[in-house]
Amino acid sequence: MTSRRLIFNADDFGLCSEVNEAVERAHQQGVLTAASLMVAERGLEEALRIARRNPSLAVGLHLTLTDGTPKSDPAMIPGLTQKNGRFRDDMAAMGLLLALSPAAKKELATEVAAQMDAFAATGLKLDHVNSHKHYHLHPLIAAAMMQAAAGAGCRAIRLPWEPGKLVRAVDPAAPGTAEWALAPWCRTLRQRAANWNLVAPDRVVGLAWSGAFTAERLLGVLPRLPEGVTELYFHPATRGSFAGGAPGYRYGDELAALTDPRVIAALGNTPRGGYAAMLA
Repeated sequence: MTSRRLIFNADDFGLCSEVNEAVERAHQQGVLTAASLMVAERGLEEALRIARRNPSLAVGLHLTLTDGTPKSDPAMIPGLTQKNGRFRDDMAAMGLLLALSPAAKKELATEVAAQMDAFAATGLKLDHVNSHKHYHLHPLIAAAMMQAAAGAGCRAIRLPWEPGKLVRAVDPAAPGTAEWALAPWCRTLRQRAANWNLVAPDRVVGLAWSGAFTAERLLGVLPRLPEGVTELYFHPATRGSFAGGAPGYRYGDELAALTDPRVIAALGNTPRGGYAAMLA
């Protein structure tokens, strides 16, 4: 048996029907093994129905603190939200506010707890926790997320470090992902996670190709993956134009990659599953 173990994860589950339908199709007809759930978006109830009729799909919390809808009353977390009630999108400025404002830190704790409670209320088993746009690279968000995950009995998180050499072997023109900074910081976060008895995959693939993780790229990277646990994350949807979609993302191509017969064949007997199963 190979010592490689793979997690095929879809972010933004629960955002809308286009994403939800793609998650179910990629799981039933393709290689998708896990999905990260947004608990305050308009597609939540549909996503829960899909999760319940597909118990082999591992579901985690996609903690959302930017570019999305809060679970708390926006009036209770004014430092994190805009006048329209949605989260702020100025991530750097909000990150600075969190560092400087005790009130904002309390709001952060309030919202993280609200999203964790909302996930618990679904009755689904919490497979993992990660964050929208990897906002838990912020140290205070990471600390809040790790504490909440551990308190909820979760044992797995994502640390978004991607080996640039691996990606460039497939796509020499792939954009850089500041690996010089991410690698040491993710090592630090891994150590902090261990203090909460949390573990993470050894690496992720999908940062440089976010929104454009095509079948050809997936077929190129699969035989190059080293030993250990690799998370390959995607943003599948049944079409590319929907409210809340990211401009330029090739959602349909990512769904096609997850259901491509060549990909299915290339995996062979390689173990794949959710975070908890692959990190056990």
